[in-house]
Amino acid sequence: MLRKYRSTSILAILLLILSVCSLFVGVLRMDISSLAAGDTQQIGILLISRLPRLLAILCTGVGMSIAGLIMQQLCMNKFVSPTTGATISSAQLGILVALLFMPKSTLWGRAVFAFLFAVLGTWIFVWFIQRIPFKNIVMVPLVGMMFGNVIGGITSFLAYKFEMTQALSTWLVGHFSLVLKGRYEIVYMIVPLVILAIIFANHFNIVGMGKDFSKNLGVPYNFILFLGLTITAMITASVVVVVGSISYIGLIVPNIVSIFKGDKIRGTMADTALFGALFVLVCDIISRIVIAPYELPIELIVGILGSIIFIGMLLYRLNYGRKAVGTVRRKKKINSYLAEKNSEISHLSPEKQQSSIY
Repeated sequence: MLRKYRSTSILAILLLILSVCSLFVGVLRMDISSLAAGDTQQIGILLISRLPRLLAILCTGVGMSIAGLIMQQLCMNKFVSPTTGATISSAQLGILVALLFMPKSTLWGRAVFAFLFAVLGTWIFVWFIQRIPFKNIVMVPLVGMMFGNVIGGITSFLAYKFEMTQALSTWLVGHFSLVLKGRYEIVYMIVPLVILAIIFANHFNIVGMGKDFSKNLGVPYNFILFLGLTITAMITASVVVVVGSISYIGLIVPNIVSIFKGDKIRGTMADTALFGALFVLVCDIISRIVIAPYELPIELIVGILGSIIFIGMLLYRLNYGRKAVGTVRRKKKINSYLAEKNSEISHLSPEKQQSSIY
């Protein structure tokens, strides 16, 4: 039992240690003695800036990782994620539409548009890939990236046309520098959505095996597919509204965890959530200390690390696939050879059969 949860325990301990450390990383110096003495300025920094930022980081890491895990299972492809499935691009378009037609809308008003457009964009992507006859492991995410680029092009065109580029730039590049008390609480929506994903984890596994398999087991395929994609879209939209675009988290984290823990969602959800939060937290700490006292956008750090890891995973998956195909071909050749020999022996007399065997 202890061996089974060893990786989960290690990730939880590392996350706890780095979470405490991140509270003391920043432009303004904080120390434990001043907090213990009741320094109002130090307590204000902690409650208004540092703690909300930490909570937003943890929710972002957990949410985007779980969203990627669900999308990969439902689309039956390890390279599908909110980044390669046009979910993030659709949420950005929704925010721009809210800024154009409801310029005085609150953060929650923009979030509603982001939710709607993210759900719609994700569903269009899934509807499209379901009609692709040849679902290569690389073809599906490439289609999603092209679809996302089309949506991104529309967003950029509208932003330039209506002179909204400056206003939209906050949501195009992910960063936690503007996360303050009163401006980040939307990410708390991720908590009930992740709980809902845990409840339906086994259903997502079954739906990922195909429509016919789901119907044979009595699982409502269309409803579970809609539920999973809606959870994914709402998690992504809530992150984009508060933090902005952060790529690769939903792509690389589930893949890394699945290498060590397998592909069953319920067995990997805890490790995926913890590792996702840990990955985002490490990237955020790096972004704060590289050019201190200035700060880099976390999208830059995640993009660099994520690109390197993504290329490595792509090469690993393709190499693993070639080896698997080669093994299958060798087995087929051996089986066909044995079948041919058996047919030749069956036509011989019993004495010749015995001599040919020996």
